[in-house]
Amino acid sequence: MSGGHGVHVLYRTGTSPVHRLAPQVKIVAALLGVICVVATPRTEFWAFGVYLALLAGIWVVAGVPAGHFARRAVIEVPFVVIALVMPFLGGGPRLSVLGLSLSEPGTLAGWNILAKGTIGVLASLTLAATTTPGELIVGLQRLRAPAVLTTIATLMLRYLEVIAAEARRMRTARISRGHDPRFLWQVGATARGIGALFVRSYERGERVHLAMVSRGWTGTMPDRGGTAAPLSWLAGLTPVLATAFVLGAAVWLP
Repeated sequence: MSGGHGVHVLYRTGTSPVHRLAPQVKIVAALLGVICVVATPRTEFWAFGVYLALLAGIWVVAGVPAGHFARRAVIEVPFVVIALVMPFLGGGPRLSVLGLSLSEPGTLAGWNILAKGTIGVLASLTLAATTTPGELIVGLQRLRAPAVLTTIATLMLRYLEVIAAEARRMRTARISRGHDPRFLWQVGATARGIGALFVRSYERGERVHLAMVSRGWTGTMPDRGGTAAPLSWLAGLTPVLATAFVLGAAVWLP
């Protein structure tokens, strides 16, 4: 993204080997890595520690501090709350921990959600921190994702900030005319503003579509295909191979 459309807040600028990897390699690596984590038995606690260590190693190579992910992982808070409640609400055999009576199946289920959910979120944030939104679209195109999907995602990324800027201007105009969103009785003005924003966005989309058609738009984004070198695939999938090895050890070793 260029011009007035800045880099996404999840991305952290860098020139590390992880940043330079082809986007399709990183997408495949993140997907396969998460699949391995999900397939790991929940009772193999050591395996999840190894997965977290592998992620930390990637962060070191990428030059992205752990604090960058910690601040953005708050999106997982609702799932953390569910995981913490399950030991108290679950049935089955009970166990005593620090004087608390906890459900053994509920504790394992909560741990399963917490461990796998956290690692999945961190893996997604790692991908987003080292790959710009534009590169992600290119990676999906190179992986032969449906053209409709890549087209919608490209246009969404292109005009998301335009719509957000329009919303900020409308809010500034309302406040300059005495609107104060802190008061409950002014919620009607906020609702009308949201409706007006929808209408303006729809009209803008119609104008953009007509302009694209007049310039030869065929319904699909230009093909930005390309291939990654075998060495790039090997480097990108090395952590996945390590994850698969840990999964194999967790499943087959007693």
